[in-house]
Amino acid sequence: MNDRTPSRPRLSRRNLMKTSGLSGLGLALGPGLAACGRGFGGGDDSSGGEGEINMVWWGDAARAEVTEAALDIFTEETGIAVKTEYQDSGPYQDKLATRFAAGDEPDLMAQRMDSLREFADRGALLDLNTAGDAVDLSGLSESARALAEVDGAVYGVPAGLNAIGFIVNRDITDEHGIAIPDGDTWSWDDLAEFSASVTEATGGEVYGTGFEASTLANIIVWIRQQGEDFFTEDGRFGASEASVQAWFDMIQAMRDAGGFPPAGFFEQVGGGAEQSYIAAGTLASQIIPTNNFLSYSQAAGGNLALLRMPGETTGVRRGQSVDCPHLWSIASASEHQDEALRLLDFLANDPRASQATGTTRGVPPNSQIAEDLMGDLAEEDRTATEYLIGLQGEDLPPSFPYPPGGSAIADALAAIATEVEFGSMSSSEAAAAFVAQSQDALEQ
Repeated sequence: MNDRTPSRPRLSRRNLMKTSGLSGLGLALGPGLAACGRGFGGGDDSSGGEGEINMVWWGDAARAEVTEAALDIFTEETGIAVKTEYQDSGPYQDKLATRFAAGDEPDLMAQRMDSLREFADRGALLDLNTAGDAVDLSGLSESARALAEVDGAVYGVPAGLNAIGFIVNRDITDEHGIAIPDGDTWSWDDLAEFSASVTEATGGEVYGTGFEASTLANIIVWIRQQGEDFFTEDGRFGASEASVQAWFDMIQAMRDAGGFPPAGFFEQVGGGAEQSYIAAGTLASQIIPTNNFLSYSQAAGGNLALLRMPGETTGVRRGQSVDCPHLWSIASASEHQDEALRLLDFLANDPRASQATGTTRGVPPNSQIAEDLMGDLAEEDRTATEYLIGLQGEDLPPSFPYPPGGSAIADALAAIATEVEFGSMSSSEAAAAFVAQSQDALEQ
């Protein structure tokens, strides 16, 4: 173990599962959690070697292919072998927690934003502030660096940067002569007017807009625009009942006007761009993560517009922020920290790594690399990159890490939003219940 590895108590499986909100999930490592491509269960040191590190992430085979291409460059240049393992996103966090609890943590890993603080608070991740200049963070914007910060410590580097935004199918709006709102100035009322006009013009065959009321990324923007923080810097729940109720009321008003789909609509389709409502032609607009703009555009015929979220110029303050699909983090107990740090610096700061991986995980976190790669990108990826570069230069509210218990809040929102959608609970009852359950979750 090198001298950068701090002395840490081992994490008990029971405690880590409890704090990560994973205690109720299946944790078997057998066929029931089959991997996408190569699953990771740890415990396989068959190839051995001082220079080998273990790197894990979630994603499909296409993401793995471009990641491996970047790692091939790294290995050829440094001689450090990288044993890679990946799988579907669902069981990923279960297995990661299991490996940490067993003392078999990977050296470098994809770390979800909603569990960063839980792992960091237990000393499971390396604070990059203790690593000297091993990883150069100077090319990251303040917004990008802040994503990995917990109480002044830095627990990783964004694998890529993204945000959420509205996509609009211009084939539908052009066909029916409907003007697309100005994405720099539009309000939620403008969205309501636009969505109702699309539904009316298409005779109800296409709904003007649709998105999940239960998606945290969506409601977090709304709450910030009301002048509040969904999660506060000190780890509290900061949304008021009034703002949560207004979120449900705003969506219901669009549904009543016909611009938003009826209850149950979002249960009728699978995941992914190809199965999306935009691709199916049943929605004219929806919210997506910006790193998925290319895949959605291709699935929908290649004529999508990307707009900022409504309300950014009409709310109490800005609601959008720069976020990331995940961080690259290093285990504090890794016996190969020097090698893992070299790999982390390569992924963050070597243009060849970003050229290989493209925008599969978002815009490169190094701003200069992002700008330099613009000419090599597809048109949609250039649009998304310009969107992210623009946001990083603006005065945006910070994106605070989810506090321990944040995953339980996501579950509570999903259940309560369904009750409101089907009329089993009023918006005021739902807001009161959600705020109470959220506050309780963070006090556990």
